Amino acid sequence: MKILCPIRGDYLGKKRRLSWAVMLDGKAIWSLNSVPKESVYGESLRKFRGVEYRRWDPTRSKLGAGLSRAKKSQYELLPSEGDTCLYLGAGHGTSISHIYDQVCGKDNHHKGRIIAVDISTRCLRDLIHLAKNRPGLIPVLGDARKANSWAMMMPSKVDWILQDVSQSGQCEIFVDTANRFLKPGGKALLSLKAASERFTNNSDREVFTEVRNQLESAGFSIEEQIGLHGLEDNHCLYFVRN
Repeated sequence: MKILCPIRGDYLGKKRRLSWAVMLDGKAIWSLNSVPKESVYGESLRKFRGVEYRRWDPTRSKLGAGLSRAKKSQYELLPSEGDTCLYLGAGHGTSISHIYDQVCGKDNHHKGRIIAVDISTRCLRDLIHLAKNRPGLIPVLGDARKANSWAMMMPSKVDWILQDVSQSGQCEIFVDTANRFLKPGGKALLSLKAASERFTNNSDREVFTEVRNQLESAGFSIEEQIGLHGLEDNHCLYFVRN
């Protein structure tokens, strides 16, 4: 079934579309299932007007948490269909699977591309399994700090970046990655874990403020700083443009 791209914020009763493939039903987030009848991480499946969607659990996805908590940029956080995306710290593929629904769609009819980089071989196995039925998803074993080791997998500069790595120097890695790979005017999201940045007794709020200052000093325009407390404690999501 062909799904026409709705107008931003299109209302379907109590349902509200964030994009062609992602919608809100009350507080619940749903993405159009690109592999029908398949659940990726135990999430529930449900049909709306005869079309199957997957529930996006914001307690298991930093991007999902950001969509739930954003006040100004809810419609802007997601990449567009057909975009080329880079995800650093892709993990086991929870968020990746929903991003795929949005960027690629069934059988990648939007011709999108997602380069999913993770340092864990166990995560890579899960990503490879996920990619079997999702053309356009490219799992890469690599260290976020060592871009030269996986840069050859990058086709060109990308439209959208999400970084979710739990190691010190998260902001520096993000700035270097965005400067190297993000297109002019592209969108990038940094999921920052405060505990990974603590070399002093600074509070989470002080760490988040310091990172905001670092991003602005690096020349990025911060569209929104989104606190994820209650969904992903000790985390903050920064949405920036270069």
